[in-house]
Amino acid sequence: MNTVRTYIVEDNATIRENLVGTLREVARSETVGEAETEDEGTAWLTHNRGKWDLAIIDLFLKEGSGINVIEACRDRLPTQKIVVLSNHTTQHVRQRCAELGADAVFDKATEIDDLVDFCLRQRQEQLNHH
Repeated sequence: MNTVRTYIVEDNATIRENLVGTLREVARSETVGEAETEDEGTAWLTHNRGKWDLAIIDLFLKEGSGINVIEACRDRLPTQKIVVLSNHTTQHVRQRCAELGADAVFDKATEIDDLVDFCLRQRQEQLNHH
């Protein structure tokens, strides 16, 4: 399998659509699902454990918090990565996300290229393991 199966937890539909398109075209990533709320994202990610490789999570959602989604996925497989994509990426936020198990934190305004690079590295790691 050469695609990174990505699940997106983001309440802004425009950002979600742009992300899906960018990841598909640039990083060969396949979006397997999307959620707008903490409960929806947590339920899908924890009940479909073997069906995703990467979760991209915003911290501020329509209902609830991305922080709780990250925490709910603590027991994921080592190959499953969680990244935070947010407008609020202070040093404190980055540190808190790392403590809860996030693999990386990216700023929506300035670090989309870094997110794409992360996705490309994930894909390369998958290819190396197969």
